[in-house]
Amino acid sequence: MMPILLSGLVVFITHSLEAVTGFGCSVLAMPFVTALLGIRMGVMVITVLAWILALYFAVVKFRDIDWKQYGIITGFMLLGLPLGMYLFRSVDSTNLKMILAIFILTVSAYQLYRLGTNKETKAPLKARSAVPYYLLLIAGGIIHGIFSSGGPLVVLYASRQLQQKGKFRATLCLLWTTLNTIIIATYLIEGSFTAPIAKTTALLVPFVLAGIVAGEKIHDKVNERTFSLIVFGMLFLTAIFMLIF
Repeated sequence: MMPILLSGLVVFITHSLEAVTGFGCSVLAMPFVTALLGIRMGVMVITVLAWILALYFAVVKFRDIDWKQYGIITGFMLLGLPLGMYLFRSVDSTNLKMILAIFILTVSAYQLYRLGTNKETKAPLKARSAVPYYLLLIAGGIIHGIFSSGGPLVVLYASRQLQQKGKFRATLCLLWTTLNTIIIATYLIEGSFTAPIAKTTALLVPFVLAGIVAGEKIHDKVNERTFSLIVFGMLFLTAIFMLIF
């Protein structure tokens, strides 16, 4: 029972953070939960729990979703997803993960510096200036196919185009709902989501619900600038985790 309780604590903390920002629970929880429950079970459990949280906010905050940006983000990520799934099965992704982590660490540290020195927030992207960010979204799809966590690259785009914290969270949660629905469907089709995995997932659902309640209270109290600090702080922490684990 101890692995379940410890996993529950991790799930509560990481899902509280995602309830605030709209991303991050999977990549932060995965190292700890897979160590406690095993890689196969841990990955499936976290995927389903993240799906539950994202689905909740996609439904409850439906009016906050920016459908145009959701379409752009999802479309470009789906272009990269098949390549990522292929690379996952055919190449050593260790070096790629290291490069990605260093890139995210550098960008998030720079953004935290700008926010800390009260630099003016950059305006939303337009026309040609958005092209490099579209390439980041495609790369995010590739990374999601390899590591099941393309979120950090998506956030670099979304933080420019979705500067209202409510729209940012709701739109990203609908994105994770979409991608994780595809992944969970493959689990069910191939029969890998067994009864023990389902039971473990069910035992951890209350920790997700508690995380939603805690995260909602924090989200409602922070202003846009503090929200940006939390978002890029999460990115910085994510990069650290990627370098360590």
